[in-house]
Amino acid sequence: MSTQIYTPPGWPDRVRPPGAPDWEATAIAFLLDCCPPDFRAYPVLRRHPVVLARFAAQFVEGQYHSTQEGLAGVRVSLHDYVSADVVESAADALLEQSAQLARTRRAVALVEEALRGKVFVRRL
Repeated sequence: MSTQIYTPPGWPDRVRPPGAPDWEATAIAFLLDCCPPDFRAYPVLRRHPVVLARFAAQFVEGQYHSTQEGLAGVRVSLHDYVSADVVESAADALLEQSAQLARTRRAVALVEEALRGKVFVRRL
């Protein structure tokens, strides 16, 4: 009987499942891609994936909240400067970005949990 490693919905495609060969290397690459480029200059983040995961989680959370705030005010702040269709296009762009950040936030959280030792179990 073969045992297959389970990853929950939202697990990033680019990250191998926990326990697979080199899975932490793929997790580090994914997490670094979720952070500003200058985070790559800090050796502590490459040497300690749990620290990197925490930094990535905080950074993505900040982006998500900024997008939510932008969405809340985009119509009011732009209506005097651009046409209504441009305002709606801007709001749509923020909605799309917000949805992407929500998915990234979940993926980062799952990777962080795995790096902290959580084993995911399929629920029936």
